[in-house]
Amino acid sequence: MTADSRPASELRPVRIKRRYTRASPGSVLYQAGGTTVLCMASVESTVPAWLTGQNRGWITAEYSMLPGSTSPRKRRERGVTLDGRTNEIQRLIGRSLRAIADLEALGPQLITVDCDVLEADGGTRTASITGGFLALVDAVRSISASLPDPGRWPLRDSVAAVSVGIVNGKPLLDLDYERDAAASVDMNVVMTGSGRFVEIQGTGEEATFDDRELHSLLRLARHGIAQLTLKQRHALGKQWPFA
Repeated sequence: MTADSRPASELRPVRIKRRYTRASPGSVLYQAGGTTVLCMASVESTVPAWLTGQNRGWITAEYSMLPGSTSPRKRRERGVTLDGRTNEIQRLIGRSLRAIADLEALGPQLITVDCDVLEADGGTRTASITGGFLALVDAVRSISASLPDPGRWPLRDSVAAVSVGIVNGKPLLDLDYERDAAASVDMNVVMTGSGRFVEIQGTGEEATFDDRELHSLLRLARHGIAQLTLKQRHALGKQWPFA
């Protein structure tokens, strides 16, 4: 059992509210335990300069933690310079969403998924990917009539992410901040709904891990992502775009 009385293989409670704002075609308030992220997907009829003339679109992401999301207060990032962690996380979110996208089917349009952490208690990057996918689906659906081929859906699969780790010698799923701080091994796993890996970020914190422990963590992550995929499917209901 974890400190919050969860079985080791159980996710934190997940709450999803779609259409949270009116201005963005895709907006999702995603909560996993004490972590809350607002994911908003916006569409522009343009592409980065290096994609001009290639007749394909692009999906990118921006990530930030609001000043009141942690205690003590996190200083607001201003200007064009981002700290290393912020840049790393938003690149991860963008890669994860593009991994399941057919950018030619999207056509020359840019979708930006903004992930703003309102409250942080571990797993902000994984929550951003899982919630960001839902916002992306709604944004793509809003432009379905303007796609180059309306019968060709620009997303090939769903994507979700979860953290796993070894705490006091035991593998645990979906680490909150307390468990993450105590973990000897910490890993973030991104997978598609069909069970393929997109990215694995794992490291020992003043520790090492062997093949047996690695496979145990990956099995646990696969179990968690299967649950998250079901929650995504439930949130989208009849608008779930896959068979």
